[in-house]
Amino acid sequence: MDPLVPDAEAPSPKPARRRRGPVREVIDTLLLAAVLYAAVRALVVPYGVEGASMDPNLHSGERLFVNRNAYISYDANWFRNLLPGEDRAGADIVYPFDGPERGDIVVFDPPVPNPDKPYIKRVIGLPGETVTFGEGRVYVDGRVLDEEYIDGAITDCPRTGECELGPIPEDHVVVLGDNRAHSRDSRDFGFVAVDRIVGKAVFANWPIEDFGRLPQPEYGGSDAVGGLAASTGVGDLARIVLASVEDAGHGNTRGNGAVVDDVLTDHQTAAAREHVVSGAP
Repeated sequence: MDPLVPDAEAPSPKPARRRRGPVREVIDTLLLAAVLYAAVRALVVPYGVEGASMDPNLHSGERLFVNRNAYISYDANWFRNLLPGEDRAGADIVYPFDGPERGDIVVFDPPVPNPDKPYIKRVIGLPGETVTFGEGRVYVDGRVLDEEYIDGAITDCPRTGECELGPIPEDHVVVLGDNRAHSRDSRDFGFVAVDRIVGKAVFANWPIEDFGRLPQPEYGGSDAVGGLAASTGVGDLARIVLASVEDAGHGNTRGNGAVVDDVLTDHQTAAAREHVVSGAP
């Protein structure tokens, strides 16, 4: 007689997966929405245009998204000083993306007493340049600036204003409104420090007929000056570190400003502002 062979144990049924209740699903959805909202607000912030200083390109009541990280920067000397060798004095500020370029539309804190709202203007002059005005036109280092986004020779300079702006300091820009006859800008208050810039206006979302990315002007012509901004990319950071290793091995130190032309500082206070930008005509 064959011995009895016990039957193989049947696999125990898996415990039923508990379904999440509707309250839990609502909570998870709200948490996800909060995380996405915080991530978006860390990159862009909405603003509304108030006033006519940027006509005909931006209008009062127009809604914009402003990239608050467009001009983010870091101190290359901080990385260099992590390596063996003599510490580098001072700061060597590098921006991995684009720095302020001619033609950028920027939101900034104006250098005027007791400003109640940020201003919105266009970057015209860059560090090291001199901006002047004559016969209704803007000149950069003596060459006329070809501005196709405004209606001809409409730029005057008030007698009491800043009619020769320059040389522009290393960490500053010159800004003008597109509606030159009705704009309070660098002709009135002079240079704007880069650390006053809240961000770069990049997208219009209202009204619907203006929906879309804001165009970046191109400056051309044989007698016209173009954009002269320089930027240092992420690849340059590796070059900086490698050069620092080489310097440490040879006992040398690298001077400040070896790889970038402009000194930029990140601005971190936009979230606390009322999101309306003024033309201040």
